[in-house]
Amino acid sequence: MTFMRIASFNLENLGDAGTDSAPEEIRLKVLRPQLERLDADIVCLQEVNGDKVRGQANREFLLLERLLEGTPYAGFNRVHSIDPLAGKPSDHHNLMVLSRWPVGSARQVWHDYVPAPIHTPSLARAAERLPAPVTWDRPLQHCVIGVDDKRLHVINLHLRAPRAAFVAGGKIGRVAWTTVADWAEGFYVAMLKRDGQALEARLVIEEIFDAEPDALVMVCGDFNAEMREGPLRILMAQSDDTHNGELAGRSLVSLERAVAPAQRYSLIHHGERVMIDHMLVSRPLLARFRHFEIHNEQLGDDLFAHAAVRRDPDSYHAPVVAQFDL
Repeated sequence: MTFMRIASFNLENLGDAGTDSAPEEIRLKVLRPQLERLDADIVCLQEVNGDKVRGQANREFLLLERLLEGTPYAGFNRVHSIDPLAGKPSDHHNLMVLSRWPVGSARQVWHDYVPAPIHTPSLARAAERLPAPVTWDRPLQHCVIGVDDKRLHVINLHLRAPRAAFVAGGKIGRVAWTTVADWAEGFYVAMLKRDGQALEARLVIEEIFDAEPDALVMVCGDFNAEMREGPLRILMAQSDDTHNGELAGRSLVSLERAVAPAQRYSLIHHGERVMIDHMLVSRPLLARFRHFEIHNEQLGDDLFAHAAVRRDPDSYHAPVVAQFDL
């Protein structure tokens, strides 16, 4: 009998995050116990920043290396994302998969299935702004991991946050928007990014099912969306959306439903408890599912605490972990 634990954790800008971040040693002392508590065989990480190395063009994951020192994860196999345009780790928000077992194949997906949609400015701004492609903020990862004699498909993603995206000439300074219309257009572009990448992930899943109808599939990460929002509906493809029972075998199931509603949150924002870090599984993997945990006991409000606590070392995302019996 093989037990398997899979975890997902947004580390909240781990690494070279600027002068406003907490001292590295304090961050390590706070985050390492959280990782150790997961006791996971596979860990999907989000927001792993690349650290500058003197004399090298490419960034390295130096703080992550220190975070994993002295833990079982130090010897795990690792696969990280890269900036699709630069061909090297990005300075911010890389993805990484850590696995106790060998990673048979790994790839990142960035507009391989869904071309960047072209956003044409509203008629009121048509004379000032040209149509431009709307590209995803970062790629997603698809790893195939061999667990005993089984193939496990793990998709690690971090979708766009629901904050208005850049619009040329739309802002006064770094934060304030020039007009409501400018902000609304930026928010619309952000939703294109978030929902569009969810569609691309869904098309990856469709390709997996075409080749392996009984595939063991796990999709996890920071979705920046709650259960009935667009990205989750696209990825889960439930029968009440497709209206076709013959497609039910391709739907995904959210494991958070195994947790009592009062404890079902991975972030606190402006006093509201929200679940935006998810784990979705195929039905064959659901058959092996045994237990789900959300480690949210230490969460502070990401808005109030961030403003009140100087150089806060915590992540405002709760890690999530699921156990399976293979």
